[in-house]
Amino acid sequence: MTYAATPSSAGHDAEEPPGPIDETTGLLRREAFLAALDRRARQQENRPFALLAIDLDRFKAVNDSLGHPIGDALLRAVGRRLRGCVRAGDLAGRLGGDEFAILLPDNGREEEAEALAARLVDLLARPFLLEGHSAVIGASVGIAISPGDATGADMLMRAADLALYAAKEQGRGLFRRYTPEMRARMEERRRLETDLRAAIGLGQFELHYQPQVSISGGELTGFEALIRWRHPDRGLVPPVAFVPLAEEIGLIVQIGEWVLRTACQEATSWPESLHVAVNVAAPQFAQRDLFEVVGAALADSGLAPHRLELEVTETSLLHDTARAVETCQRLRALGVRISLDDFGTGYSSLTQLRDFPLDRVKIDRSFIADIGARGDNSAIVRAVTTLGAALGLRTTAEGVETQEQMKELLAYGCSEAQGYLVSRPVPREAVQEMIARLARRQETVA
Repeated sequence: MTYAATPSSAGHDAEEPPGPIDETTGLLRREAFLAALDRRARQQENRPFALLAIDLDRFKAVNDSLGHPIGDALLRAVGRRLRGCVRAGDLAGRLGGDEFAILLPDNGREEEAEALAARLVDLLARPFLLEGHSAVIGASVGIAISPGDATGADMLMRAADLALYAAKEQGRGLFRRYTPEMRARMEERRRLETDLRAAIGLGQFELHYQPQVSISGGELTGFEALIRWRHPDRGLVPPVAFVPLAEEIGLIVQIGEWVLRTACQEATSWPESLHVAVNVAAPQFAQRDLFEVVGAALADSGLAPHRLELEVTETSLLHDTARAVETCQRLRALGVRISLDDFGTGYSSLTQLRDFPLDRVKIDRSFIADIGARGDNSAIVRAVTTLGAALGLRTTAEGVETQEQMKELLAYGCSEAQGYLVSRPVPREAVQEMIARLARRQETVA
C-alpha cells in the first residue's frame, strides 16, 4: 500500500489513538507516544517497523512575529495535517514545542516510510491560513527503521533524530534515512561543540584583519576584523567551520561581543584615519542591549566611535523592522557607522536602502567573481554602485582578486575594494607592517 498524493482521511476519521492527547494538536502527548514506541520495540517479533521524527523549520519565526495565539493556531493546523496523513493503526505524536513523530508499527518498508516522509515535507510546506494571516513554514523529517537501523525505543529515536539533524543540516525541507555515518558525524560535532564552549575561556580565539582600500586613489581606509579559532589539535579553524555551530548552540552572542571588544582595543594602535569593520550576527543584532554593548566596547578601548563600522546582514534587519531601524539610528547617533553586508544574496529590497540609516553597502563576492565576463553580474554591480551614490552610500566590493575586476569597479564608480588582490587577512601582529607596505605602494603610485 502506498501513501496517496493527497491527504488520506483514514487517520483523520479513525478513532482517537489510545493515551493522553495533546490539547493543542490532538496528537499523542510525548509520554504516551514514547510508551507506545517502547511497547512496539519490545514486541519486535522480527517484524520491521518505522519511526519518523519531524521538526518544523520556521515555526519560531512565525511564533515570534505573529504572536503565541497564531503560533498555537499553526500547531493545531499542523496537527490536522499530520492526522490526515497517517493510516489507521499508525500513531502520530507531539514530542514538545514544534517537534513531532510518527510511528508505523506494522510497516517497516523503506519505500513506504520514504513516501510518507516526502508527503509530509510537501504538505507542511504549503501555506497555512491562520486568522487572516498566511504563514509558510516547512518541515524536515528523519527516518529510522527497526531492527536494521537500531533496536530499542531509545536507540531508534536517537537514530531518527540523527537523520532529522542531517536533513536540517543539508538545507531543511528534506527527509533523510538514517545511516551509520550520521552517528560518527554527530559524535564529531559534539566534540567540536565541547571544544567551542571552552575556547573563549582558554583564549583560543584571535582576530585577523583584511584591508579595505579606495578604488580611485588606492589608499588604505580600514580593515575588516575576521575571527579565527586556533585549536590546539585542529590548528587554525576558519569561521565557516564553527560560526554556524556557534549560532545553533547559542554561543554566537558571547563570541560576537568578544570580537567587538577585541577589535576596538586592537584598532586603537592604528592611524586615526583607519576604521575597523566588525560583523554583527543576526542573534547579536537582535539583543536589546546591543547599543550598551557597543558603547561599553568603545568606552573601554578609547576608540573614537566614527572609527567603528558594524556590518549587519539583510536578515538581521527583517526580524523586527521598527526596532532594527531604531537600533541603527541610536548607533549612528553615537557616531558608529552601519554597513549592509553581502547585499544581493538574501532578501534584498530597495526599501532596506531607503528606510534603514546606513553608511555603506557591501557587494557580495558572488557578483564580483565574473564581473566583465557575465553581463548580468556587471549590470547588478553597476546598478548597486549607482544607486548607492544617489543615496549617499559608499559601496565596497568583496572578493576582488584581479586587476581586471578592479578596473571594472573603478569604471562603475565603486568606492572601495576588499579581497586577495589587496591582501589576504593577516594576524594582529602583521597589521602594522601591512599599513606601512600599503603606504609605500601608495607613495610609489603617486
